Amino acid sequence: MSVPYGPILIVEDNNHVRELLEVTLRFKGYPVLAAKNGEEAVELIKRERPALIITDILMPKMDGYTLVHYLRKDATTRQIPVIFISATYVTQDDKMFALSLGALRFIEKPIDTENLLLTIAEILTGDTPSKGDLLNDLDFFEGYRKRLEEKLQHKVRQIHRTERLLQTLPDDQKPAFETLLEQAKRDQDEIQTELDELLNRLDDVNQT
Repeated sequence: MSVPYGPILIVEDNNHVRELLEVTLRFKGYPVLAAKNGEEAVELIKRERPALIITDILMPKMDGYTLVHYLRKDATTRQIPVIFISATYVTQDDKMFALSLGALRFIEKPIDTENLLLTIAEILTGDTPSKGDLLNDLDFFEGYRKRLEEKLQHKVRQIHRTERLLQTLPDDQKPAFETLLEQAKRDQDEIQTELDELLNRLDDVNQT
């Protein structure tokens, strides 16, 4: 399959999701590059410009929001089309913020592969619509801070609900919810880490 300008870059820290997307796209004939986080993606983009980027949002080192804001600030990468995928940032405000960064589409996980393939084909074969104005650093950090704070509050509520539920469940039903609780706590830690880092960067911007 002919793809204009280069391969499709998948940016996803979940090994299973990343490998599934790689296999699916390669089976359809697309050339594919893959990265585990935004930092790896930036290094790949320096070596080979992708025709399209499909990126998760919640990732270590450099998340999807920050990756796209970084690419939009650079004239050489500004026009690369982006599809966001996420299981965490799925509220209407999350999606609006994603689109304000210049993403063309937002797809929720679990991913409907037929919908994803149709979306990819539409983007690669059609005219790319205007991505709007570039957000300055302060607007980006403020908008992202709100998204992180809402996600953190949601995870705290989820953890508290699960902990209360575990106290009432019979032993044979507990393992599934203990696994859910462990994942929620990992997500909470990751979101808190991103929020702390973002607040530090926001302080730097406010002081300049």
